[in-house]
Amino acid sequence: MTDNTLPCPCGSGASFADCCEPVIKGEREAETAEELMRARYSAFAAGEIDFIVASTHSSTRREVDIAFTTEWSRNSTWQGLQIIETKDISDDKTLVSFEAKFTQEGAEQTHREKSVFEREDGQWRFVTGDELKNPTVRYETPRPGRNEPCPCGSGKKYKKCCGA
Repeated sequence: MTDNTLPCPCGSGASFADCCEPVIKGEREAETAEELMRARYSAFAAGEIDFIVASTHSSTRREVDIAFTTEWSRNSTWQGLQIIETKDISDDKTLVSFEAKFTQEGAEQTHREKSVFEREDGQWRFVTGDELKNPTVRYETPRPGRNEPCPCGSGKKYKKCCGA
């Protein structure tokens, strides 16, 4: 279990005791799908696999591989969560896209996912998630024209180098 006086693993800036711990311990329910997503991330970081299972929608709960999930949780150093987007589909269904950073066997990794959350008996539950393979690339400056010098410094035109 995580020291509850430390900052919450979800990155909210609040202490674990004031943020995700009460949700994980069942002292209160998550008020939003994003709050449940943050609590699930913190549960992975704290090794609280029972919460991961309990916070999964009953329609998909049997699909949780407890042994794999436990191993992944325990053998990873959790380094941060970034919520990319939260999109309400209806009052009872929300999509949460996120990026979770962790280190496993010395290798830094990033897990990107778009998760579906639905209310079940009035409580938010994780239904399913689709891994996002390629993050969106955003250019800070406009791409060079085809006949302009390549920004890589090769001396070639962009169209004959990186723009090929």
